[in-house]
Parts: sequence; structure tokens; C-alpha cells
Amino acid sequence: MLHQLLYTINILAVHGNIDVPINELCIDSRLAQQGSCFIALDGSLTKGNLYIESAIANGAVAIITNSLPAQLNDAVTYIQVADTHKAAGIMAHHFYQMPSTKLQLVGITGTNGKTTVATLLYNLFTTLGYTCGLISTIQNKVGLTNIPSTHTTPDALSIQHLLHKMVLAKCTYVFMECSSHAIAQQRLAGLVFKGALFTNISHDHLDYHKTFEEYIKVKKSWFDNLPNNAFAISNADDKRGAVMLQNTKAKKYYYSLRTVAPFKAKILDNSITGLHLIVNDEEVHFKLIGTFNAYNLLLVFAAAVCLGKQKHEVLLALSNLNSAEGRFDYQISATEKVMGIIDYAHTPDALLNVLTTIKNLRKGVQKIITVIGCGGDRDKAKRPLMAAVACEHSDKVIFTADNPRSESIAAILTDMEVGVNAAARRKCITIADRKEAIKTAISLANTADIVLIAGKGHEKYQEQNGVKLAFDDKKIMMEMFDLLGK
Repeated sequence: MLHQLLYTINILAVHGNIDVPINELCIDSRLAQQGSCFIALDGSLTKGNLYIESAIANGAVAIITNSLPAQLNDAVTYIQVADTHKAAGIMAHHFYQMPSTKLQLVGITGTNGKTTVATLLYNLFTTLGYTCGLISTIQNKVGLTNIPSTHTTPDALSIQHLLHKMVLAKCTYVFMECSSHAIAQQRLAGLVFKGALFTNISHDHLDYHKTFEEYIKVKKSWFDNLPNNAFAISNADDKRGAVMLQNTKAKKYYYSLRTVAPFKAKILDNSITGLHLIVNDEEVHFKLIGTFNAYNLLLVFAAAVCLGKQKHEVLLALSNLNSAEGRFDYQISATEKVMGIIDYAHTPDALLNVLTTIKNLRKGVQKIITVIGCGGDRDKAKRPLMAAVACEHSDKVIFTADNPRSESIAAILTDMEVGVNAAARRKCITIADRKEAIKTAISLANTADIVLIAGKGHEKYQEQNGVKLAFDDKKIMMEMFDLLGK
């Protein structure tokens, strides 16, 4: 019944019968059918109320809206609420029988590292013998079943539906990326979290949040709303790490490589063979590479311990795990021994982390050749910063397309070039075609040089003018490696 789905929602007005049976919730009027409740969400480009009549024509018997339409259909129930986005999450929580209360749900937020941490946690707990769920940028998993992912964090109805599937599949732990967009848009409404993890925060998404302060505030709001029986873990080495937890009711923990913290690690060695760390007095070798992954591993360890797992079994299992797809994913060509690295780094800080790691790995006269672009219709302010980081820490840089979306590739590249000073101009070339840029980078590499192809990582497409064209950085790189051997 409709009234059973409205518990705790801030209702402003009701027109019609709230005891009407509801067979389905939907936010797309085209998917409405007989017995549906249509939630009229406002987007950045359109108003949800414009689609109410379409939803009713398709069979919707109830409408949730932030403003009642001028013409009301007496055969339909209309509920005016203070926040339709929040209402969607809460209603879905009740419709799917409160799935997050039946799972140990752990969310991960931060600018960089979310996918790696979520994936490592999923793989760790699966290795430990649990049936788990994963909601991430790369993929969603219900047990061992893979469900393709389209967003870092799905819409509120899709999240609850996924969690419902996980309950039916007898999952016990679920690990979920929580993007700043999802927090701001109330896609997490109705979810009951057991744990919340913070990786780090740096320049990103200012096209959406407008200011860095607002970006921080949005991330922090998620921690502020955690229940007192949850735990929250933050990065003590990030200057906003303590800010994130200052108002939370959850039990607070910190992890660090540089200061005293309940979860502490020290890097003994960082090489192409992996990381050699001391983690809470235990010496362990991991397959992952780079200081940024030392933080990711430490956070995963901390979360597992907070979930009641034994330190020794966690570290043993973690030591055998690989990183997420497209995260410092490296291959070495058979003949020329050129190292090619595919990485999702698409923020200045992430790119700096990857290039710093590469510089620490290289030996002698190995050159670093970086292929980098910036996404269209996204934060323009980071474009010159990305270019400047690439130039400062590479021997050769090729600027190219990323996902231009609706923007001109030439305009994006021009924005990037603003960050290149006169001294760095000689090391930069621009090749708009990304495939040609990758091929050129590898052809420029001498024996044992390192080629970083950054920005798209795991993605198997390139988005241009609303169309996603098949495109795979790693596939192109491997094709070039095959040619080197001939």
C-alpha cells in the first residue's frame, strides 16, 4: 500500500487515496505500468512534472512530486513532498523491504581510490568465504554475478533494487562507492550503513559543486548523518580527514602512513614487484604498487578489522589480491620491454600520484611518456592543472581526447594548453585522435621506457556527441606491443 511507503517522508500535501496498492516505483515515465507510483524527479535539464501525464497514461496510480500540477486526475493519488529525491530513496527502502538493514553495507567516498578500495574489499571478503555485493564505477556484482555499471553510484531506486537482489542471493557484506553527486542528489537516502570510509579529497567536480568548500561540505554531510551504531574511518594524513568526522555520531577511526593512528602503516619498499609494508606491526608484501595504494590497502585492512575480522587472516588474504581493472594496470612488451600503464587518473591529484609512483619505479635513463586528455562537459578548471602535472613529471606528453561528450575536442585541448609554461612546450605535442596518440606514444618509446595512458582506465568506450563508441586504451596498447615484436 502507498501509505506504507511514506513513513518518515516530509509530506506537504495529499490529494487522493493513500491506501492504493503499489506494484512498482519508477522515475522514468516511459517505464510506468498499471499500478506504478511515478516519482517526478527534477533533473539539471528538465522538470519531473512534465512527465506526469505520460506516467498516468502508462498506468501510474500515484504521483510523488515537489509541486502539485494545476490539473489533478481524481483517479490518481498525488503526494507533494519537500524533497522528491530523498522520498525516492526512502520509498524504495520500504518497497524492497529495507534491504540495507539485512546486510552489512559499507560505503566509500573521496576523490580518488573509491573503486580500488571497494573492489579490494569485495575481493577480500569473497576470498574469506562470504557471499558479497559490489556497487562500483567498474561493475556491480551480486555474489559472483556481474551487472554492468553506468554510474559511480546508481539512482536511488536502482540501489535499493540491487540491494534487494543481494539479500535474495544471501549476500552478507556489500561494498559501495558513494560519489559526491550521489550524496548531493540524495541517492543514498533510505540506506542504513554499517561503515563509511573516506579516502582523500582534492580538486574535482567543481563544474557541479561550484566551489571546493561546497564539495567538502557535501562529502561531510554523509558522515554527519551516520547512525551511532556505525563506524567511520578517515585518512589522518589528508588535511580534511578530521573535518569529515568532526560531527558524526558513528564510532571514529583513523588510518595513517605519517602520524599516530589506530591503523598505521610504514612503507619498507615500493617497487615494480609491489609494496612491502609494516601494517600495525605486521610485515607484509602486497602486489599493488605506489604510495596511494599503500593508503588504499591500509583503509581496506582497517575496514575489515572494524567489521570484526582477524588481523592475520585479513593481511594474508590481502597480500594475494590484485588491484581493480584500469588502476595502475601495467603490461611490459615482450621484445622492447616498454612498460605500458593504463590508469583512470582523471584529477590533478590522481595524476600526480601515478606519475610520482612511476618516477620512483624508473631506473637510469628510462623516459616517461604520458598520454592525457580531459573530459568534456565537466570541470574546466582542472584542465590546465592536469596538463601542468603531466608536463612537470613526464619527459614527453601527448595531449589528446578523453570523453569529449558534447564539447569540441579542440576547445578542451586549448584549455589544457593554458597550463603549459614556455619551458614545457618543447616536450608537448597534441594529437586529437586518442588512438593515434596512444600509437604515437608507444612508437616514441625506446627500450624499457614507460608509457602512461591516463584518464579512462577501465572504460571500453569513448563518448562523443551523445554516442558511446567502442574504445579500449588497453586493447590499443597491446596491439602496439604486438607490432613492436614484429
